[in-house]
Amino acid sequence: MVLHRETEDEIVGEFANLDAASMRSEAFDSLVELNEQCLELLADQALVQPAHGNLLLRQVGEIWRTLSEAGRRRAAACPYLLVDAGFSDPGRWQWLQGQHVQEPSPAPYASFFTVPRASAVARQVFMYAWHLAQAKDTSAQLLLGMPTHCTQMISSCTLPQIHQLAERHPEWMRPRWPTKVKVWRELLLAAASGEVIALENARMHGVQLLAAEFRAASLR
Repeated sequence: MVLHRETEDEIVGEFANLDAASMRSEAFDSLVELNEQCLELLADQALVQPAHGNLLLRQVGEIWRTLSEAGRRRAAACPYLLVDAGFSDPGRWQWLQGQHVQEPSPAPYASFFTVPRASAVARQVFMYAWHLAQAKDTSAQLLLGMPTHCTQMISSCTLPQIHQLAERHPEWMRPRWPTKVKVWRELLLAAASGEVIALENARMHGVQLLAAEFRAASLR
């Protein structure tokens, strides 16, 4: 148990130790812009959901529409992508090896996003993940929670394959931690207030969740 805890703490520490240079990197600047689009997409999706629909969408939609431009930027400036597209699920990527994207993937996935602009955001998410995987550094692990074996599979895809995959499987994209409404609410309210400590605590909560998922995916 002690060894397990020490290992987990090391992983969380690695995720948390994004230095100032990393936070100013081109990859991080692109991440913030993409996160802002993802949050806008969540707010758009909330508008077409029934009043008694998804609690996460209601919370995000209601708070996002009250945020100032600066508050929206603070919410988007997390050290991780706020959506996931199965980046830690090798089953979605390993079938590509030696096959064509046109062939059906192993299992269907229900769509979370149904608004028209979801496809455009999905293309950007897939392309961003592919570029990080191609970088051959820790960016994909730190920003996407992508374990090494998935990074290798995604980086082995060709650019046309990634484009086709994004076109055929936008339903892979969904919010990160869709059942953890409290985590999202904590982040958005901290972004609204602009309180530095509250915002850092909210971001660190996300880092801890991502690190735990990364560890579990790596062990699998």
